[in-house]
Amino acid sequence: MSHADVQDYYGKVLQGSSDLKTNACCTAGDMPDTLKKALSNIHDDVLTRYYGCGLIAPDVLEGTRVLDLGCGAGRDVYALAQMVGEAGFVAGVDMTEEQLAVARAHQDYHAKAFGYAASNVAFYEGYIEKLDALPLDAGSFDIIVSNCVLNLAMDKPAVLREAYRLLKPGGEMYFSDVYADRRVPEALRADPVLYGECLSGALYWTDFEHMARAAGFADPRRVSHRALTVENAELEAKVAPIQFMSATYRLFKLDLEPECEDYGQAVIYKGTVPGAPHGFALDAGHVMGTGRVFPVCGNTFKMLKDTRFAPHFDFIGDFSTHFGLFAGCGGTSPFDSLAASDAEAPASSCC
Repeated sequence: MSHADVQDYYGKVLQGSSDLKTNACCTAGDMPDTLKKALSNIHDDVLTRYYGCGLIAPDVLEGTRVLDLGCGAGRDVYALAQMVGEAGFVAGVDMTEEQLAVARAHQDYHAKAFGYAASNVAFYEGYIEKLDALPLDAGSFDIIVSNCVLNLAMDKPAVLREAYRLLKPGGEMYFSDVYADRRVPEALRADPVLYGECLSGALYWTDFEHMARAAGFADPRRVSHRALTVENAELEAKVAPIQFMSATYRLFKLDLEPECEDYGQAVIYKGTVPGAPHGFALDAGHVMGTGRVFPVCGNTFKMLKDTRFAPHFDFIGDFSTHFGLFAGCGGTSPFDSLAASDAEAPASSCC
């Protein structure tokens, strides 16, 4: 499989979402009304060249700089451009010339539709594995997003390393992709349709987490996931018995620890994130109700205090006292088994 194969599939074979042979590129979940409204302002030519469904849009985007990897014809870029506001900026990168031509042709249209004095977006042709070849400054983006694109990359570790380099301290990569329950055989990876349909390029999920840590993202957080059904008998037979899932992850550029450590800290969510008055979900394991004291590990504390989310929380505690692994999400301590055995055995003075 090569870049040329993927470019051909997305530039020539596919002309719209209806040409996809599976639902693997679709994003799960109901779309909030704010996102539906944003999409309603986007030109039909851009919408019809979108492959998949859903939209990857994290919270608290006003005034931020966002980079969309694999932006295609620009649908998500133009949706995000409305969420960051006129003072924000959204850049899109894609390797498919035909897609970018559609995106660029409608920059002035969308600036006027959004009521902006000038366009707040830019599009770059290039490979997401080689972002250093584009005029993008290191540490210049608050957020990097992508929607079912990492699996199409030829060099996935390079994508993650470049994302880390381009993010500001405290920035995050927030993205959805396809993962497999095992490593996909090389023979399937060479199938252009399976690869183009976001299946055979999928990473074994645990390989992805190791890869993310190696790139500098010490504590990958899974926000949501769902099982994927191929819904194409011929392709399903080819990939069986491999199971696939679609998952959304967030990766922070922070000085985090390998495990969740307990420093006696807690946070209180103020209920001030737009669209989330009753609670805020950092990830699948951290859903914080408004006004409640929520104990957190040191990594979660930093993910909220040292990022754009800080104004929306009150913070309790610091890092002055360490209590060991955080119960419930800090891995398994050998001291747990010692405590259990001590409870059953007679006291001993041996070292």
